Amino acid sequence: MVSPRKRLKVALVDDHTLFAESLELALTFEGYDAHRVDLPVEPQSEARLASLIMRSQPRIVLLDLDLGQHGSGIRLIPPLARSGADVVVVTSSADESRWGHTLHAGARTVLSKTVPLGEIMGTVRRLNYGLSVLDVDDRERWIRAWAGQEKEMIELRRRLAELSPRESQVLEHLMNGSTVGEIAKLRVVSEATVRTQVKSILAKLGVSSQIAAISIAHKAEWRVA
Repeated sequence: MVSPRKRLKVALVDDHTLFAESLELALTFEGYDAHRVDLPVEPQSEARLASLIMRSQPRIVLLDLDLGQHGSGIRLIPPLARSGADVVVVTSSADESRWGHTLHAGARTVLSKTVPLGEIMGTVRRLNYGLSVLDVDDRERWIRAWAGQEKEMIELRRRLAELSPRESQVLEHLMNGSTVGEIAKLRVVSEATVRTQVKSILAKLGVSSQIAAISIAHKAEWRVA
């Protein structure tokens, strides 16, 4: 009789080639049908990437969170989960709010790349036999961290939405490294006008420095509409 693990297909999605190849070798040695997915050279939509990953119909997908030019792996979790795959995130990120986000998106669990290889193998084995792979307390803590982060992001975006069109343009220039004097020349206005607009930006964002305002904009992934 063929062992259940010999029938199990595992796809590895990671732009760190050495790590992915090492994991692929270990899984293959254990008898799993494991393969590393070669990501396209050019960025692709989440639908195309998910279709590529699911081409071999893997039961389990080991997914990195940071996929280089392809962006965050989180966007791939919902389509992969809908296709019937058990998604296990294996990441170098230690941000528990991001871990909670992956669970909210449909991942079964999250593992740090710093854990022993045996722990990753054990997670694959437990999923293969239909066993739990995530402690309830850990799940609740990570989800709470994500929910708190989401609440903060909503508040930051609310403040940014209060900026006038001209203030938004000034903030964008600040994010690009322009000084007040350079912004004044670009917009053909006086430096006093730009300073007034910067002062208004700081007041609306509730911060006291341009660096803090820029930090909020980056954190909220804000861009001028």
